[in-house]
Amino acid sequence: MRAGLALLTACAALAGCGGGADRDDRPAKPPTASGTLEQLASKADCDPRLQTDAEELRQANCTTEDGRYVLATFATDRGQREWINEANDYGGSYLVGRKWVAVGDPEVVAALRGRLGGTVETASPHHSGNSGGGGSEEGHSGHHGS
Repeated sequence: MRAGLALLTACAALAGCGGGADRDDRPAKPPTASGTLEQLASKADCDPRLQTDAEELRQANCTTEDGRYVLATFATDRGQREWINEANDYGGSYLVGRKWVAVGDPEVVAALRGRLGGTVETASPHHSGNSGGGGSEEGHSGHHGS
């Protein structure tokens, strides 16, 4: 467990540095937010449009001045990790906190990180058998609970 925490801490430090040249010019990242979906959405200045409301997962679409994203909260750490592992197949940028994830374009995730803290994770799409290509998943809405 400590090795995983150390790895996440190292990843957070690397994601926040962006090359290290102008590190001191960046605003300080806030502590990682926690709370219900509605509390997190309020901190992110979002009026959440609930998409999934289940005991294990609550998921909402958000649109703010920074852009569109999906905000999800989880009942367990394991449920969160399983969701992220499945979502990684679609690629994208993820802002990850304790029992919550925000998914959106890299610029949106970076802006949210300034409000919610968390760790940025990115994934490349791994679509198999999809010769059409193009990566048309928008906000990853609908790949859970549809």
